[in-house]
Parts: sequence; C-alpha cells; structure tokens
Amino acid sequence: MTAKAHERMAPDALSDLVNRMERMIVSGEWAAGAKLREVALSESLGVGRGALREAIRILEGKRLLERVPNAGVRVIAPTLDDFEQLLVTREALEGMAARLAAENMTLAQVEQLSRAAHALEAADHSQAHAWGVFEAGPDGDFHRQIAVGSRNQRLVQLLCDDLYPLLRFFRLRAAQVRPDASVTHTEHRRIIAAIQHRDGDAAEQAMRAHVRRSRLTLLAHLRLAPPQPGP
Repeated sequence: MTAKAHERMAPDALSDLVNRMERMIVSGEWAAGAKLREVALSESLGVGRGALREAIRILEGKRLLERVPNAGVRVIAPTLDDFEQLLVTREALEGMAARLAAENMTLAQVEQLSRAAHALEAADHSQAHAWGVFEAGPDGDFHRQIAVGSRNQRLVQLLCDDLYPLLRFFRLRAAQVRPDASVTHTEHRRIIAAIQHRDGDAAEQAMRAHVRRSRLTLLAHLRLAPPQPGP
C-alpha cells in the first residue's frame, strides 16, 4: 500500500471531503444502492485512500453509506416504508424539541430563530431556496435552531446528526413538491410565538402539526412518483 493511502487529512479538509461526498449522495449523483469502488473514487476525488476511508466511516455513521458483507460499501437504498418511519420519528422528536425550546431558549436565540424564519420567507420569494430546510448549519436553519435550543444534547444528536442527513436524502427526490410556502411560513410563526410565550404545550402541538402536514404531503407525492432507476 502506498504512503498516500495512509495519509490523514487535516480536520477541515476531511470535513470538506465529507460534505462533498454527502452532496453527491443526497443529490442523486451517486445513485441509491450504488457500490463505491475505493480506488476509482480516490482518483476521481483527488484524495488519498486513507482519507477516503475516514470520510466513508463518517458517512456510515450518518447512515448514508452502508457496508454490506462480501460486497463492500454502497449508498443506502431505503424503501418508502423506511422514509415513513423516519418522518413519524421526526414528528415525535421535533415536537419534544419545540417543547423544550419553549422552556430553555434564551431571548437572543428566539430572536435568531425569528430571523431564520424571515430569511426562509425571503428565500422562497426570491426562489433561492433550492436545497431545502436541512442544508444550512445551526445558525441559519429553523429546525436545527430549535433542536439546539432544546438544550438536550441527546435530542440534538438524534435530530442533527442522525435524522436530518437521512431526511435530506429523500427531500431532494421530492424537491418539486414542497408544501405550500405560505402555509409553511404561517406554521413557523405559530411555533415561534409559542416559544416566545414559553408555552411548551402549544409549541409541541404546533411543531407536530407542521411536521405531520409536511409528512403527508411528501409521502403522497412519493407514492405517486415513478420508481427511480436502479444503480
């Protein structure tokens, strides 16, 4: 094995590599179920095989890649039932996060959340909102800010590290059927108002209703969509 295969990337460079590979997965550039061939991938990405293996391990942790016995590593190929279960789980977890955010968010965090909601509205008006709500980091994403504002680190990990990357995998496959934007923004404002009033019950109910409506809309579309071609 060459010295290049053993090279370790600096943390920032590794993060950039993981982000590049994640975009290839969620955009569909790497098809669901596609097998990753290490040598060819190392050459096409211009990185050493050691660094590539580190990135693959991180994406396995995010459940975007999976290691199959005697078959190597491949892009996940979840079913529609898998997606439905994921969305049902999301409703429960985000409802809990909204309740805890109403109890624990600081005034500055609530103001930042309101700015994020306004930014989403402005992006929709300008049609610049191409990648969906889970693309940005915690400072610019409505749902992530609420998760972080819950101050429950296990909940943050479940949502931000485990669930949101998987949601992005499906969201770009249903990008043309976003729920009605005006209704979405009204729901966001209702969630913010409940958090501002420190009303945990109302915040949880508003978030659950918001996520449930999104789930029903997305699933209805995906059930009617033609099947995706195989890898």
